[in-house]
Amino acid sequence: MSLFLETDRLILRRFTTADEDNLVELNGDPEVMRYLTGGRPSSREEIRSRVLPKFLGYYERFEDLGFWAAEEKATGRFLGWFHFRPHEDEARDGEIELGYRLHRSAWGKGYATEGSRALIDKGFTEQGVERVVAETMTVNSASRRVLEKAGLTLVRTFHPEGWDPIEGSEHGEVEYALSRADWERQRLG
Repeated sequence: MSLFLETDRLILRRFTTADEDNLVELNGDPEVMRYLTGGRPSSREEIRSRVLPKFLGYYERFEDLGFWAAEEKATGRFLGWFHFRPHEDEARDGEIELGYRLHRSAWGKGYATEGSRALIDKGFTEQGVERVVAETMTVNSASRRVLEKAGLTLVRTFHPEGWDPIEGSEHGEVEYALSRADWERQRLG
């Protein structure tokens, strides 16, 4: 296991090809996929040919950025994943994007906030990050609360082009952000 980060209750590690079943199960839950695909699960073939290669490809390009499997420290149970990676919009170079996807059984237990805070702290203290951003659907109130608890603030609401409409997409997406200066102020105050 290639450990990346450890918190009080979580271990974040690199993905391997052995995580295929974990991802199939996670992405197979319609509630987990609700705000991403409207509830459509990812097929095993999609996980094998697109998702896992994407996750593993980050480790070849970046030493400490990418997708991280999240395990419950006490049990070793796969809970989902976090990403902390360069923003996919190349015009926003220098920003690191935070994201997560957890099993329903892990919802409401503070894991998303705990993992997000740990990644943000590591980014600002060890990785030279200057700004962290995150996006979610406007109607995804649970994810918005996590981002706020992790210290990010609402920057804008927007309507991405070219997305397949799913329930709630008419309300758009929201972007949250946290700068290094604001993070430092939060730590002091």
